[in-house]
Amino acid sequence: MSQKISDSTIRRLSVYLRLLEDLEKAGTPTVSSEELARRGGTTAAQIRKDLSLFGSFGKRGLGYTVAELASRVRRILGLSGAWRVALVGAGRIGSALFAYPNLASRGFHIVVVVDNDPEKVGTQWGEVRIRPQEELEDAIRSEKVDMAIVAVPVEAGQSVVDRVVSAGVRGILNFAPTPLQVPRDVWIKDVNLVIEMEALSYALSQGGED
Repeated sequence: MSQKISDSTIRRLSVYLRLLEDLEKAGTPTVSSEELARRGGTTAAQIRKDLSLFGSFGKRGLGYTVAELASRVRRILGLSGAWRVALVGAGRIGSALFAYPNLASRGFHIVVVVDNDPEKVGTQWGEVRIRPQEELEDAIRSEKVDMAIVAVPVEAGQSVVDRVVSAGVRGILNFAPTPLQVPRDVWIKDVNLVIEMEALSYALSQGGED
């Protein structure tokens, strides 16, 4: 696809998918863009615009077939198959992410966990044994990892990302609280909880002013 799709559009597609899956569970066969908009807190025009970026969906006056649209959105989001994930950092954030059930249900399977704490190395998390940091590259290659989650202190972030990239990973979710540099053919998403809380603080503060 030559047209660049914005992050905000992809985020809305994820929301639409969850709404569609709820409708599937309820046995709802079809849904209008107006009903999806009402449930998702957006507009019917926005939904139609987002979907039009990926082709033709639904029929005027009949709406969308829920199961078909959900299936197509899953394919757009790359959720048709399974993704093999390496988790670097077995601290509080890492352990919470590993235990988060929705990752596996969405097709994201953590197959490698690496940490530099000798007390954690060798520990078994489910079917995954925590490996020492020296094995990072070998583990990524041997387990055919597609993506990596980096949940390490800020001072270790760049070096870890460099090693992950050198091992062949092209998709990274970064929880280290600083922007990290990657080559142009690598996709990195930064998750900074403090920034998100500051944005919420701003919204609440401004909302209280005339």
